[in-house]
Amino acid sequence: MRLKALIACAALLGLSHPALARMEKTTVHSAAVEGNLEGNSSDRTVYVFLPDSYDKSKSRRYPVIYFLHGYNSTADQYVERNDFDAALKASGAETIIVVPDSMTMWGGSMYSNSPTVGNFEDFIAQDLVAWTDRHFRTIPSREARGLAGHSMGGYGTLKLGMKRADVFGALYAMNPCCQIPRPASSANPKYEGWSVDQALTADWMSRGNFAVAAAWSPNPAKPPFYADLGTSEGKVNDLVIAKWAANSPVAMASQYLPSLRRMIGIAIDTGDTDFVRADDELIHETLTRFGIAHDWEIYVGDHGNRVKERFRTHVLPFFTKHLKGSTR
Repeated sequence: MRLKALIACAALLGLSHPALARMEKTTVHSAAVEGNLEGNSSDRTVYVFLPDSYDKSKSRRYPVIYFLHGYNSTADQYVERNDFDAALKASGAETIIVVPDSMTMWGGSMYSNSPTVGNFEDFIAQDLVAWTDRHFRTIPSREARGLAGHSMGGYGTLKLGMKRADVFGALYAMNPCCQIPRPASSANPKYEGWSVDQALTADWMSRGNFAVAAAWSPNPAKPPFYADLGTSEGKVNDLVIAKWAANSPVAMASQYLPSLRRMIGIAIDTGDTDFVRADDELIHETLTRFGIAHDWEIYVGDHGNRVKERFRTHVLPFFTKHLKGSTR
């Protein structure tokens, strides 16, 4: 990766550089993702970052932050862009960071369960958490597990937080997408006649339509996409749109108020020029209306230009404050 290459060059030149947290890149098999109709691999890339004290304090157990990447990206790309190892080292946070890969055929799993895509909600909340607890000295309780993510990962953070409050105790959603019910767009009718190859080479917004359909309105009896699209014969498919709406956190919130109230802490942020700002303001207003305590910030920035900085200055301190066992 870019950062590692720079450090290697510095070492050859005899230059000093800050030490990094220990990073492990591995593959985790997910039974939950097996057998999906898209053929997405059930062997998922996972990065694990360990704090300095991990190898020194052999009897100590640690909280864990699970970080979910965004749409049309991989865990590799998020690790490259955001230097989690340097951030963990610089912050002194006494926590483990786990970054799983959820890239799929259409660019992202939406962190949902689907026979078409695979059960990625279960991969994160069950398979990955269980694997982490088996392989590392974690504090195996919800009070010591944080869930964070950016964009689609921010969406996944809020969705899984609501549905899996028995697993995760604190949430930080960075620039979360997909907060409001998604209508059928004027472009939807054209997708009905597309081939898989045509869809795979389309722009990311078009591929996103197939990602949403595969995750939220799967239909194993309808090849080649194994999903119901937002329109049928050029007309809006109200049942499909209802399924999509049911997966939006704004719509879900009233059903999961006990889960939201169980959270030790919730934080949501967005940029002042972010294209999802209006969505994020609505989930903020929704949580406020239901009396759900949460941190909320609109900062100067767009959808992704400050993720690296804010992970270090906001996300890590948030979890240090809220997770059990995160202080020295």
